[in-house]
Amino acid sequence: MTSRVGLGFDVHPFDERRPLVLGGVTIEGAPGLAGFSDADAVAHAVADALLGSVGLPDLGILFPAGDERYRDASSIELLREVAERVVAVGWWIVNVDVVVAAERPPLAPHLEAMVARLTEALTPARRPLGEGVHVSVKPKRGEGLGAVGRGEGVAVWAVALLERG
Repeated sequence: MTSRVGLGFDVHPFDERRPLVLGGVTIEGAPGLAGFSDADAVAHAVADALLGSVGLPDLGILFPAGDERYRDASSIELLREVAERVVAVGWWIVNVDVVVAAERPPLAPHLEAMVARLTEALTPARRPLGEGVHVSVKPKRGEGLGAVGRGEGVAVWAVALLERG
């Protein structure tokens, strides 16, 4: 059995004119994130963790900003396509671990829904005849430090473990 680990990162500033989408979940009453697609920084970080681990081009190359096909695109659907690409090159996802750094809004009430949406999007790349993909999402605060700590946006890190064998 061969294993690989991938690391993804994404950061977006807030944009009051858009809805906030994180991990495929729309969070009401919070400013959205600036971006060409729906700016789901969680889905973007997870996608890049997966793509990097199997040596595929990053999210920005596969789904370039400026390409009208991806304007306001659902990032959770793009993540599903990434999962399909991962399986097409012979890998499956064991687990994904995500850290979301944001001063606002409170994310704890939305974690279960985020995990469910991410798990659903990653299902095409689950182990064949095995258990499903394990996904965890943890919120953190910037504690007043840097752009995240000042409440200017959201930063996300994702680590993914993939196997083939």
